[in-house]
Amino acid sequence: MIARFSYTKEAQDGKARLGRISTPRGEIRTPAFMPVGTAATVKAMRPESVRETGADILLGNTYHLMLRPTAERIARLGGLHRFMNWERPILTDSGGFQVMSLTELRKLTEDGVTFKSHIDGSKHTLTPERSMEIQGLLGSDIVMCFDECPALPADRDRIAQSMELSMRWAQRSRDAFGDRPGHALFGIQQGGLEPDLRGQSAEALRAIEFDGYAIGGLAVGEGQEAMFGVLNYAPDMLPEDKPRYLMGVGKPDDIVGAVARGVDMFDCVLPSRSGRTGQAYTRRGPVNIKNARHADDPRPLDEACTCPACQSYSRAYLHHVFRAGEILSSMLLTWHNLHYYQELMADIRSAIASGQFAAFEAAFHAKQAEGDVPPL
Repeated sequence: MIARFSYTKEAQDGKARLGRISTPRGEIRTPAFMPVGTAATVKAMRPESVRETGADILLGNTYHLMLRPTAERIARLGGLHRFMNWERPILTDSGGFQVMSLTELRKLTEDGVTFKSHIDGSKHTLTPERSMEIQGLLGSDIVMCFDECPALPADRDRIAQSMELSMRWAQRSRDAFGDRPGHALFGIQQGGLEPDLRGQSAEALRAIEFDGYAIGGLAVGEGQEAMFGVLNYAPDMLPEDKPRYLMGVGKPDDIVGAVARGVDMFDCVLPSRSGRTGQAYTRRGPVNIKNARHADDPRPLDEACTCPACQSYSRAYLHHVFRAGEILSSMLLTWHNLHYYQELMADIRSAIASGQFAAFEAAFHAKQAEGDVPPL
C-alpha cells in the first residue's frame, strides 16, 4: 500500500499535462473529472455505476454532510467510503463555498463563519480547525483548506480582503491538518480577476506548502472569457510538481480550455443536474431531450457513445420517460452525461500522451459547432 499521496507528471503538450495521482485507495488519472456526490451520493446513480463510467474519484460536501447525517455519525459507521460504498479516492470540499452562499444566514469573522442550517435553522460554526476535523472524520483522501469565496463581480478591496483572510485560514488549516500519511491537503488560490492578488495568494500558499493547489473563486459569475483570462496565468503561479484543481468547472468546453492552460482536476454538478432536467451532453453539443422533435426519433442520443442510454434506448423513449416524469429518465440521462464526461477526459489524456492535444482541441470545437443531428 502506498503510504503517502504523490503526483507524477507523465507528459506535457503545450501547457496540457498528463499525470497520475497515487493514493492508498487507488490511482487518479489526470486530467481528471470528479463527479459530485454532495450528500454521499451522486444523484440518480449507484456508486458501482459511477465507477463503470470511468471515474477514479468522487467529491463529497463538508457542509451538507456535517448537517445531515453529521460527520460524527459517518465516522461511527466506518467513514464516508464505507458509508456510501465507494472504496476509491474521495475529495471533500471545505464547506466554505456553501456557507458563503448563505448570505442572509451567516456571520463572518476572523475566526470563521457562524450560520444557520438551511434544513432546520439550527446554528453552527465552521472554522478552519472544525473543517479539518469534519473532513478527518469523513476520512476523505484529499482535504480542502477552509477559505472564503466571494461572488463576482466584486470590487478590488473586497477581493483583496477576502484573499488575505483565506490565506490566514489556509495556514490555520495546515496547522490543524497536521501530518496524515496517505491523505492530502490542498490549498486554494484566491484573488478574483486581479493578477497581482492571484500572485500574492500563490506565494502565500507555496510558503505554507500543500500537497496540491486549487484555483478558487472562478465559475462564480464572471463568464468564460474572464475565467480563461485568469487561467492564462494562474496555473503557472502554482508548483509544477503538484496537481492543479479548478474548482466547480464545468461545461465540456470549459474543461478543454482549462486543460489547455495547465489544469489537472475538475468537478461540477452539471452532468448530474442536467441529466435530471432533460439535458444530455454529446459530441455534437447539448441535446434537450424534452423537445418535441425527439418524440418519434428511433436514433440514440449519441451514435458514438457506449453508455447504456445510448446502446439500449432511443431518443423517443428517453423523451417519453422524461415527459412522463419517470425516475428512469434521471438515471439514464445522468449515466450518459457522466459517461460522456469520462470519455472526454480519456480522449484528452490520450491526445496529450500522443502530442496531439492541439489537434484534439480543434476537432472538439469543430464537432461541437456542428450541433445536434438534424431532425428526421
